[in-house]
Amino acid sequence: MEIQWIISPEDVARVTTLIERQSKNALVRARREINLAKSKPPVTRERFWQAMVSMRLTTRQKSGPESFVARFIRETPFPLAYKTVHGARHPETFIAKALRVAGGIRFADKIASELSKNFSHLETSEWAPTLEQCNRLTRLVPREVEIAVAEHIQKHFLGFGPKQSRNVLQSLGLTRYEIPIDSRLTEWLNEFGFPVRLSAGALGVASRVIMYPFVAGRCFVPAN
Repeated sequence: MEIQWIISPEDVARVTTLIERQSKNALVRARREINLAKSKPPVTRERFWQAMVSMRLTTRQKSGPESFVARFIRETPFPLAYKTVHGARHPETFIAKALRVAGGIRFADKIASELSKNFSHLETSEWAPTLEQCNRLTRLVPREVEIAVAEHIQKHFLGFGPKQSRNVLQSLGLTRYEIPIDSRLTEWLNEFGFPVRLSAGALGVASRVIMYPFVAGRCFVPAN
């Protein structure tokens, strides 16, 4: 089955207006300047670990600029920095306590359990291959390399699916081609008039769907 979405001039105008309205947004400017740069600074243990913690915290809870999660991530020094967790006698207990003290962060025990296991895996054998994979993206490479690096993160770390693995790379300034889809975008597409009703539960399936480019005012989406 093939779904055909006819793009009208009014649709194009609405999207153009949105792009123009968001062009001066600080986050949009940062994405352009950092993520689309020809070369990026190397990824270190400290940077990767902070990105991993931060992106795991944003899963299934509010993470807007004034949310509890965002405030925690912006704290200086970062409460769960690599050196701090490395020096903790019991990383899982330490992480859980830090999240509870911060307040307002859901799933503290589950997040602490997954992050502590990921930390142990990194310290035991995974730092070298993971940093090697991430640093492939510090220079211009094809989209296939970006996908392979995201799949490495998804395969080796708890709590990181197709979206979260790309969130980590995006936050590190490494992504050029792929943009993680979350509920805010699906809600906007539903409101816009996307021909298929989208939901958060469908995002896992969406990771396997190829969105073909607009051709002659039409968007073709294969069913599987």
